[in-house]
Amino acid sequence: MSSLSQKRIILGITGGIAAYKSAEITRRLQDEGAEVRVVMTESAQEFIRPLTLQALSGNPVHTDLLDPQAEAAMGHIELARWADLVLIAPATANFIATLNQGSANDLMSSICLATSAPVIIAPAMNQAMWSNSASQQNIESLKQREVLILEPDNGIQACGDVGPGRLPQPEVIVQQVASVFKTGEMSGKKVVITAGPTREAIDPVRYISNHSSGKMGYAIAEAMIDAGAEVILISGPVSLKCPDRCTLVSVTSAHEMLEAATEAAQGTDIFISAAAVADYYITETSDQKIKKKSDKMTLSLAKTPDIVSIVKEKNPKLFVLGFAAETQKVEKYAREKLASKNLDAIIANDVSREDIGFNSDDNEALWVEQESTHQFSKCNKAQLARDLVALLATKLEL
Repeated sequence: MSSLSQKRIILGITGGIAAYKSAEITRRLQDEGAEVRVVMTESAQEFIRPLTLQALSGNPVHTDLLDPQAEAAMGHIELARWADLVLIAPATANFIATLNQGSANDLMSSICLATSAPVIIAPAMNQAMWSNSASQQNIESLKQREVLILEPDNGIQACGDVGPGRLPQPEVIVQQVASVFKTGEMSGKKVVITAGPTREAIDPVRYISNHSSGKMGYAIAEAMIDAGAEVILISGPVSLKCPDRCTLVSVTSAHEMLEAATEAAQGTDIFISAAAVADYYITETSDQKIKKKSDKMTLSLAKTPDIVSIVKEKNPKLFVLGFAAETQKVEKYAREKLASKNLDAIIANDVSREDIGFNSDDNEALWVEQESTHQFSKCNKAQLARDLVALLATKLEL
């Protein structure tokens, strides 16, 4: 599977003759499994029409910073949050200067300022413009700010000059984009992740469950795979596609998840309990559908097994990361759970907020351990998962 599978890429196109290659870049990114949204500057539209990129990407092309319809929902900020990576190809000398100055005078530069995702620029310009000391100073300044720069190719240019400044071939650009997601931080590590809800049966057609979509756990699995880990994903019922290169164990109830987790945890390095396990199960289920014969129904409930605590107790040297979905006093309750379950760390988030948590594509979370905390700012769950993996790698000194 490509490391770009299910990745969200913003392709920014600025106004140069090399803009014609953006169509091929769009197609190749999609061939690698990425979802692409195109942003074009005004001058870029003189070289290639937005309709072409819309047809290729399958998404509307964004061109205006002050689009009344998009800005009703702060469109440029939403795009910045949506992206796993922002690629500017081609990037003209003018745009590079604008980006270095920190200006936000168009949609593309505003997204670059607002995003927390990696930004890659692929310069394309006349060889004299590329070699000019002003351009080189801009490039060096951007590198210091961790903007990734793709070195331009050397060769004959549209103006007839020969030298550096040509946009690299689309396949090279896509390879460079893909390499951003191949971290290798977890190479050689075995990781078990639980995800999604559990369902506790009442009868053959009814059950007790919760609103978990499984998106966070699946995003962590994807990030761990990209980081080189061997991943076992134990999932409750969800409507998500399992990441390739991942061993999926499908379960329904908490007891099934416990059995799968205790077996998978043996000999593993990291256990991440991202599943939202139902707190109670029905002690007396019916083999047949219960008929609605009265106005009231009484169910006998018992606590479901504490999966993460049991796994830690059976594997005391295993690094166990828990999750706490709270609606109030997030850090306080997370610390209580950290201590009571003897976890190494816990990720807590406020699921009472409509913009993050259950069923949302975004999340905001707090890493809590005995001596410290770390705040993850709001971003899409795929980006949060990568940030979490990176932090976990530093904690384990990998």
